[in-house]
Amino acid sequence: MTPAAMPAQGSLRLRFIIAMLVWIVAGLVVINSSTSSLFRRHVEDQFHEELKVHLVELADLTRLDADGNPTLDRPLSDPRYSMPNSGFYWQVERESLPPLKSDSMTSGALDLSLAHQPDIVHRLASGPTGPTMTYGFARPAPDGGTELHFLIATDERILNDVLHAFDTELRRWLGLLALGLLGTGAIVILYTLKPLDRLGQAVASVRNGSARRMADGWPSELAPLVADLNGLLDTNEAMINRARLEAGNLAHSLRTSLAILTDEAETLARGHSGESAATLLEQCRRIARQLDWHLARARAGVRAGAGTGIPGAVAPILTAMERLHAERGIRFSCMGTTPVTLAIEPEDFAEILSNLVDNAGKWAASQVSVDWRAADTKALITIADDGPGIPEELLASAFDVGKRLDEQTPGHGLGLAIAQDLARNYGGEITLSVRSQGQSGLEAKLKLPTIAG
Repeated sequence: MTPAAMPAQGSLRLRFIIAMLVWIVAGLVVINSSTSSLFRRHVEDQFHEELKVHLVELADLTRLDADGNPTLDRPLSDPRYSMPNSGFYWQVERESLPPLKSDSMTSGALDLSLAHQPDIVHRLASGPTGPTMTYGFARPAPDGGTELHFLIATDERILNDVLHAFDTELRRWLGLLALGLLGTGAIVILYTLKPLDRLGQAVASVRNGSARRMADGWPSELAPLVADLNGLLDTNEAMINRARLEAGNLAHSLRTSLAILTDEAETLARGHSGESAATLLEQCRRIARQLDWHLARARAGVRAGAGTGIPGAVAPILTAMERLHAERGIRFSCMGTTPVTLAIEPEDFAEILSNLVDNAGKWAASQVSVDWRAADTKALITIADDGPGIPEELLASAFDVGKRLDEQTPGHGLGLAIAQDLARNYGGEITLSVRSQGQSGLEAKLKLPTIAG
């Protein structure tokens, strides 16, 4: 995955990330729920156990004074029962006498209905400052009189505050854990799927011609697939080579018969069958053009190898063209200097560029220039001449097989068509346009993919 790039929709990475995210979220929700529930049960048990212990302590510390009023030998061991409105309260009551309350209970009273039985009971009841967890029971008085009623309580909000603080801290740590798991999971996914990126790059290298086969050294899960792909490439290459050989053999065998027919047509032309001979010669030329066309297509064949470097591949072609057009004094100049490696076989590039430069040389008045620039994964090569140019309405038809815009100029009308077909075979394109800025002549622009250096 490229830096700062999100995985594409439907990609394996996106599926892994979604699955991992769902699994982590589901797992952390279960952990949060179960941990919170376990902690709540543990804390509630602890609160209730403390209340029962303090209730028994309260009963053990209670004495009766000379008038039969309940009193305590000493304060309870928990100092919170002595702090006003602390949420921790106790109450001792005897019928027809004023109740004895903890210093924390500055107003209100506890629910006496819970303290009329010998066994300790508890429930959520109203208290001085809100709902309370209240415990109570009754015990006979030491003087044999009416029973003593003992009550002890804690505000429910105190328990809820403890639980809320724990839940908040738990969610914070689970959130940090989720981020850590997502981060490490993303790293694991990137590392695990890295061979798939390498596989894609290997396939792209084969496709753009920078490699003929896929290299070795793959994980055991991908090795059989790579072996099958290499086998397919070898089979495909062998089939294309056989097809190219057969096409060449067919073309050469037909050329022999065609040469005989052409010779006979010329003999007829020298006799008295001029019209028939002209027709026969035209058909022979048409067959020759078709043979050249299909033979050129067969030569395109397999795209492989290390590519073609320019300007190295341009200079020999321009030198040859200068000699070819020496009688007219046409100058051929190379304007580009930046090294670029094209994803194309050297022979096919020479075929394309030779056709374009030769075509420019036929129409040029004095000079032809070749320039190029590279951008991203493409190179744009421009061949410009200073000739009369071509009317814009005829530019589109210049690539038609056998099309000649000037019958006086030598040729078969195949050069541009063959060049276009070869360029497209490598994922490129050729376009023709009139030169801009008031300059006379024509520009042929060849766009081809490049190989990263």
